[in-house]
Amino acid sequence: MVSISNISCLLFFLFINLTNEQDHDENSFEIREHSLNRPYPAVFSTANSYWHLVGNTIVTDRYIRLTSDSQSKAGGLWNMIPVTYPDWEMHIHYKVHGSGKELFGDGFVIWYVRDPKLTGPVFGYADYFHGLAIIMDTYSNHNGPHNHAHPYISAMVNNGSLHYDHDRDGTHTIISGCESPFRGRDTDTLVAIRYQNDRLTISTDIEGKNVWKECFTASDVHLPTHYYFGFSAATGDLSDNHDIISVHTYQLDSSEKRRSEDRRSIIPNAPGAEPEREHTDDPKGSGWSALKIFFLIIFLIIVCVGVGVGAYYYMNNRQYQRTRFY
Repeated sequence: MVSISNISCLLFFLFINLTNEQDHDENSFEIREHSLNRPYPAVFSTANSYWHLVGNTIVTDRYIRLTSDSQSKAGGLWNMIPVTYPDWEMHIHYKVHGSGKELFGDGFVIWYVRDPKLTGPVFGYADYFHGLAIIMDTYSNHNGPHNHAHPYISAMVNNGSLHYDHDRDGTHTIISGCESPFRGRDTDTLVAIRYQNDRLTISTDIEGKNVWKECFTASDVHLPTHYYFGFSAATGDLSDNHDIISVHTYQLDSSEKRRSEDRRSIIPNAPGAEPEREHTDDPKGSGWSALKIFFLIIFLIIVCVGVGVGAYYYMNNRQYQRTRFY
């Protein structure tokens, strides 16, 4: 006999999934093989699981944690079924949080790439990748004149020839981006990635209102089919919990032309946000760092103390000589 407590738990999970579900096109339908729901029965439930874990990723019945709030961790979550449909939309319910108040990092990435399960320096995945990266960056590595506030959501399209400059937060290779204070919120945080008719649109819902707010959109984004969805995160000296809670992926309506053409051979490409701007290094010696100011203050204190001690002994010595003279 099914107990009342079991029925209550089932209704609770159904309620959570329904409240996290956002509106999508009537002509679209969810692809179960590319979706993921609590309590994650598809993750490692069978030898033929659609989802594979990489690195330090752990699974509970409430979240899939790519990295814990510990230094030098890296993890990934990868779907092993290629995406055969040209137009799609993905809704990700996630949570980034930790004990850090001022310093934390680094963030996570949502991938649509040719080669799943690779590891490397780009938030736990390989550099010079082929495909699309939606970068959920929480820490500003770049303090130069063209930085932006964090957390920051950006997109990068790579055909295998571009290097992600982590020290510059990818400033010179992203196609667009927006600021989004998604870290450490008490409300549910969600992001939607929509790719249709070579147009990429990123929207967020981080205020718990169940309403999408457009982050940015980019046209002329060309992506092939038969790539793979995945997630990765990494920590260094700074750390955070990076949790994936649910994934809902929808196949969107496509034109007859897009459905019939061979899109597997398309080389990923997109116009840059600012293609005319060359890479510029941070200015050197253009100001005083906090460490330099600290040592300067210490030096001045030592000098002042030294002068004071010297003057004290000098005055005492003069007084002694005057006493002996008289």
